[in-house]
Amino acid sequence: MEEETRLLLCEDDPNLGMLLAQYLQAKGYQVELRQDGQAGWEAYKEGGFDLLLLDIMMPLKDGFTLAREIRRQDDQTPIIFLTAKNMRQDTLEGFESGADDYLTKPFSMEELLFRINAVLRRSREVSKPAERPTKFNLGKYVFDARKQLLSSPTGERNLTTKENELLHLLCEHANALLDRPQALHAVWGADNYFNGRSMDVYIAKLRKYLAGDPAVEIVNVHGKGFRLVVPGT
Repeated sequence: MEEETRLLLCEDDPNLGMLLAQYLQAKGYQVELRQDGQAGWEAYKEGGFDLLLLDIMMPLKDGFTLAREIRRQDDQTPIIFLTAKNMRQDTLEGFESGADDYLTKPFSMEELLFRINAVLRRSREVSKPAERPTKFNLGKYVFDARKQLLSSPTGERNLTTKENELLHLLCEHANALLDRPQALHAVWGADNYFNGRSMDVYIAKLRKYLAGDPAVEIVNVHGKGFRLVVPGT
């Protein structure tokens, strides 16, 4: 962990918020605490945060709404939701809102710290030099994993960290099977129900991004994983 890592913590419970902020500061993070979604939005616009911790049930602006507003202009800064909700549909809505992880209260301080470190590590690894191929021709598209960019004759799309990692894996296994557990461990860090549902959301997003070329397709291989079908490879 770097000393200058800055976190934005949005938590409407003042006691819990202060407890979390003090714990994370003791672990070397710089923490900005806000107690409602609108104040969180104003703090976010000041910039410079490495990760966002968002409660869902907040006054003025809930966490889902705040995350969507942030994602409209920022696909890169990791988001972890902190919530008392544990319904599956709430979890899926969280991932669809742009979350990188989701922690249900009550949780231990150690688990929170583990999740933060894991998400930051995955996010930062994207920018590191790698020996893996980083540029792929996908029919009408060109995918540059180093730049997190998907290009076509009609325009360019900046990918989020998870979209980029997942498409990178699919490209490395082009026209072959990408094992589902392998993808979950590589991109999400663990193979479990909620991560699996999150991956399905991201697969659906990638299909939409590639829909402009009918010859390029992400196919479900029932019970096993996915296959990226690409012409001419």
